[in-house]
Amino acid sequence: MIIHERNTTQAPILLVDDDPACLGMLSDVLGALGIPVETARDGNEALEMIYKGDFRIVLSDWQMPGMSGVELCRRVRQRSLSGYVYFILLTSLDRQHNLVSGLRAGADDFITKPFDPEELHIRLRAANRIVSLESRNVIIFALAKLAESRDPETGAHLERMREYSRLLADDLSRRPKYADIVDADYVRTIYLTSPLHDIGKVGIPDHVLLKPGKLTPEEFEIMKQHTLIGYYTLDAALREQPEAAYLRFARDIAGSHHEKWDGTGYPYGLAGEEIPLSGRIVAVADVYDALTTARVYKDAFSHDKARTIIREGSGKHFDPDIVDAFFNHEDEIVDINQRLNDMLAYPDITGMAGGLAMPVGNLAEN
Repeated sequence: MIIHERNTTQAPILLVDDDPACLGMLSDVLGALGIPVETARDGNEALEMIYKGDFRIVLSDWQMPGMSGVELCRRVRQRSLSGYVYFILLTSLDRQHNLVSGLRAGADDFITKPFDPEELHIRLRAANRIVSLESRNVIIFALAKLAESRDPETGAHLERMREYSRLLADDLSRRPKYADIVDADYVRTIYLTSPLHDIGKVGIPDHVLLKPGKLTPEEFEIMKQHTLIGYYTLDAALREQPEAAYLRFARDIAGSHHEKWDGTGYPYGLAGEEIPLSGRIVAVADVYDALTTARVYKDAFSHDKARTIIREGSGKHFDPDIVDAFFNHEDEIVDINQRLNDMLAYPDITGMAGGLAMPVGNLAEN
């Protein structure tokens, strides 16, 4: 006898089947696992329930009169919903050769009938993990956008940041020196978490954060606190979820992306490999993006001017290996910049005019 941990907190799974007996059996199996379910007898009813409800997992029969499970999946994918819906199709063994049509419709998984309850449980656990990851990604980017909304930049700043960071990390992953540190998961995680580099700016007063001109020394000391605010905020979240490696990653980026290779950065004056690698990667991405993006007080620097500053900062501001990675992928970096640099007028989303607090002269120095 297999004993499962009951789950009474997740959102209900929507079961879709025109066969009442099959619906009843599925409901009984999932109910025994403590998984809440709701049911629909056909595709049209299911579609209406999905649009109105909060279902994150749908388990649908393939063959149903009227709207098939494949068509139901296709329609769900065509409509923008508030969250990702993980779609599992139930199919008989003699239809396995048609699975490609289900994949084209956007199905995530398949279960053959007659199904094994233990296999069903394992696949649903995997589905829940994927749905949780999708929700995590949305939350992280929403938090990053929240910070950005108090510090108006061009709307694609976060998108460019994570693309640059991913590219630089991917280069390092191919070097023997970093083989034990930077793998595919590391590259994915820095892509996910690099937009949180300035999350601490939510704690900086408006008169400093939104000042359009050069900061006074006292104001700059206040501005520098965003690294510590970000670090300790994410560290508190990490203590609540110590298994969440992405929070550790995000914490290190928020706290160290203004450190410098020669030890003259902030908040702690770390030098060389004392600085987390993730922070060293994001430092190059952040400075390049700041230099090549227009601000209310300056035009965007050309790529040639920005690359000169990056080159001159090697071994001083920046890790030489990451500068080397930058120049290995210079054409791709220019392409990202051109594709995602919207150069639009600044939206006055805070109700106050103004731009970034740091004038261009400080971008590469601070």
